[in-house]
Amino acid sequence: MHHHEKRAFLKFFIIYFVSVALLILIAGFFYYIQIQNHILKAEEFSMLEYGRHLKQHLSMDKYRNGAYSHKFVKKEKKHIDIRNFTISDKSFMKYMPTQKPYYYLQIVKKKKIFKQKLFELKVRILGVQFVLLLLFAFISYFLARNALKPLQESIATLDKFAKDLIHDLNTPVTSIKLNMKLLEKKEECRDNAPLQRVKKSVETISELHKNLTILLQEETFQIEQINLCKITQEICQTQEQLYPNIYFMQECANLTAKLNADAIKQILQNIISNACKYNIKNGYIKIYTLEKSLYIQNSGTKIVNPKKIFERSYSSDKCSSGIGLDIVNRLAMAMNIEVKVESEEESNTFILKFSA
Repeated sequence: MHHHEKRAFLKFFIIYFVSVALLILIAGFFYYIQIQNHILKAEEFSMLEYGRHLKQHLSMDKYRNGAYSHKFVKKEKKHIDIRNFTISDKSFMKYMPTQKPYYYLQIVKKKKIFKQKLFELKVRILGVQFVLLLLFAFISYFLARNALKPLQESIATLDKFAKDLIHDLNTPVTSIKLNMKLLEKKEECRDNAPLQRVKKSVETISELHKNLTILLQEETFQIEQINLCKITQEICQTQEQLYPNIYFMQECANLTAKLNADAIKQILQNIISNACKYNIKNGYIKIYTLEKSLYIQNSGTKIVNPKKIFERSYSSDKCSSGIGLDIVNRLAMAMNIEVKVESEEESNTFILKFSA
C-alpha cells in the first residue's frame, strides 16, 4: 500500500470509527442514566414496601438482610411531602406518616445493594460497548479497504501507463545522449551555444527519467542496511567533476539505516545536485552527521519559502521543473525519513533524520 493510500485508509477508518464510537459511548451514557433512575425508583418503592409491611404487621423475613432500619420520629411539621426521598453518601432516607399525630416512620436503607447494582450495570454496559466497538472497528476496516479499491485501481492503471511511458522514453533519451557525445567530439561543435543548451535539456530529461523510475518502484522497495556516508562520498566525487569551483567538505561518520539503496541514492543525488546548482561562485558544500541525522549544508542565498520547496508546483527557478524535491519528499515519506530545511542569509541546510 502506497503512503498516500495509507493516509486515505487511516483518515476514512478514523473518521468512521470515531463517529460510531462516540454514538456508542453517548448512547451507553444515556442508557446508564435512565437505568440508574429506574433503580433509584425501585429503591424508593422497596422502602415504601418495607413501611407498609411494618404498618400492617406483615412478614419481614425478606427484609432481614441488614440493609433496612427504622425508627419513629416526632416532626413539628404537620405534613411532609410524600415524595420525600433523601440520598446521602451511605444511605437512602424516607419518612412515612403514622396514625399518631406528628410522628413519622423514618426508614433508612444502606446503599450497598444499590452500589452493587450500579457496578453490575456499568460492567454490562462497558462490556456491550467493548463488543460493539470491536465489531465496528472490523466494519470500519472492511469499509475503508473497500473504499480504497477504486483509488487503488486508478493508481495501478496510472502507474502502469507511467512505467510504460518511462520505459519507452529511455530509448530516445539514450540515443540523443550518445549522439550528443559524438557531436561533442567534433571541434566545430564543442563551443556551439545551441548545442550546449540542447545538451543541458537532455541532461534535465535524463535526470527526470531517473527520478520517475525510482519513484515508481516505491511499491516494490527492497529494504536493507545502507551506509549513507559511502553514498554521499560517491555522489560528491561525481559532483566535484561537474563543479570544480565548489569546495566539498565531508565529516560523515559511520551513519547507517535500513533503506532502499536506489531511493536514498536518488534523494541524496537530488539534494546535493541542487546544492551545487544553486551555490555561489567559489562556494562550499558541507556534509556531516549528528546522531541519526545527515546534514547537507551549502553556501548560497537564503531560500525564500523553505516550507514550499517540496511542493510539486513550486519552483524558485524558472528553468527548473520543481519535480526533484517533490520526489525527494515522496521517497522520504515512503521510507519514514523526516526531511527539514533550515535557511539563513548565506547558507541553507537540508536535514535528513532517519528512524532506524
